[in-house]
Formats: sequence, C-alpha cells, structure tokens
Amino acid sequence: MPNTPATCPVCKKPTVNEYRPFCSRGCKDRDLLQWLGDGYRIPGPPVMQEGLDSDDEAR
Repeated sequence: MPNTPATCPVCKKPTVNEYRPFCSRGCKDRDLLQWLGDGYRIPGPPVMQEGLDSDDEAR
C-alpha cells in the first residue's frame, strides 16, 4: 500500500504539520466555525416538549 499524503478535509490540499489535519489556519478556523454554527449537527429523534422548562412557566 503506497504512502499517500494526507489532505485537508476542508479544501483537499496537502496538510501542513503545524495545522494538521488542515492545510492552513484559514481551513482550521472554517472548520471550527462549522462546529460552532451547528454545521455538523446530526439529526436525532424529536425532543418531547413535556418536562422542558420554559420562560413562561418561570414567571
């Protein structure tokens, strides 16, 4: 099996050890923003509304 260079998961350019697994700080930051902005969410079952606190009940 040949040793293939790792590629950036964002732009597919070769990775740089300083930013591994990314190629640059820009791609590293774009990935972080995806996580912070719920860009990588996984769908799940609907949340039941019963038992959840709401602002209306606290008043």
